[in-house]
Amino acid sequence: MPARIYRPARTAMSSGTANTRNWVLEHVAQSAREVDPLMGWTSSDDTQAQVRLSFPTKEAALEYAEEHGIDVVVQDPHTRKVNIRPGGYGENFATNRRGVWTH
Repeated sequence: MPARIYRPARTAMSSGTANTRNWVLEHVAQSAREVDPLMGWTSSDDTQAQVRLSFPTKEAALEYAEEHGIDVVVQDPHTRKVNIRPGGYGENFATNRRGVWTH
């Protein structure tokens, strides 16, 4: 049964990094979801697709997958470059600014 190991990206609505530090092992759905004719709910008979395990490191996730015989695909995260300005946030309010402060 295929699974993937990845580190979740941050949400588009926030610049914070909450819930992005752990690695996730997630099973890939083997059957398509179906619409229930009576209620209209979306359902699936594949219970493995509901399993989502969290690990502190990629090595721990790979070790778990190896112990349980799970075929995995590892997706490494795209890290963004750190944006550190020399003066930092306090430079916005410095008294020795040479340029005109406009907003």
